[in-house]
Amino acid sequence: MTNAIKETHFNFPEQIGFYKGKVRDVYIFEKELVVVASDRISAFDVVLPKPIPFKGQVLNQIAAKFLKATSDIVPNWVTATPDPNVTIGKKCEPFKVEMVIRGYLAGHAAREYKAGKRILCGVEMPEGMHENDRFPEPIITPTTKADQGHDEDISREAILSKGIVSEADYIILEKYTRALFQRGQEMAAEMGLILVDTKYEFGKYGDQILLIDEIHTPDSSRYFYADGYEENQAKGLPQKQLSKEFVRQWLIANGFQGKDGQSVPEMTSDIVESISDRYIELFEKITGESFQKADTATIESRIEKAIVKHLN
Repeated sequence: MTNAIKETHFNFPEQIGFYKGKVRDVYIFEKELVVVASDRISAFDVVLPKPIPFKGQVLNQIAAKFLKATSDIVPNWVTATPDPNVTIGKKCEPFKVEMVIRGYLAGHAAREYKAGKRILCGVEMPEGMHENDRFPEPIITPTTKADQGHDEDISREAILSKGIVSEADYIILEKYTRALFQRGQEMAAEMGLILVDTKYEFGKYGDQILLIDEIHTPDSSRYFYADGYEENQAKGLPQKQLSKEFVRQWLIANGFQGKDGQSVPEMTSDIVESISDRYIELFEKITGESFQKADTATIESRIEKAIVKHLN
């Protein structure tokens, strides 16, 4: 089995803090963040027991590509990617909302629609839609950014009335979100894909609004294959997806949805390897590039050396 990185425990000079997310290990410095994309995988807000080889590299390199490709639309936090699993960038003050944008009635929106709701985050959804239909125009359905537990749907009006984001800043966030999504959809179309929905996170560095975190990865976005989309819709068939959905489906089929009393099914080496293969396939389909596996023989020391070299 190839080495995979489940967690890191580095200690760097001048480091002032550490934060462990579901997937990322974040080393905090006075003015910058060093973010290690581990091979952890989460679903239903639960981190699964085994890491997936190359998953961190896949996510980190997809995000790096799309952040670079959208830097003409909005400046972003990245200053360096010294290792396939590492991104270093400006330490921003994050906005406490995630800007979710949906071009199609899929996922959470489709479940709400099926339950009879026609308003999502204060946005009206047209009558007579079927799952995976395209919206007349993309809708922005923000969520709160929870430190603990689940993110929750919130409307633009509630964000402004609660003072979570100022109106002046929120107008900019909406403008950036729509422009980024349009670029993401154009880039996906070139690869024979449809960018269905995604989320963006923003922060402030001084007075400047920057795009932060990852963008357009299979963990933060949903893609359909364009080929066969119209035919599947006409026949009421499910769409062929390019996202982390296959992991969720495997868990559901084995009786796990993150609910109390449920146990994660056994992750055999075959399952782990198949998930790894799917992530590599995702990378190649989304970027149009062939995936170059980084050397994992001494993965932790490789990552540590790259960070130390950059910090020096």
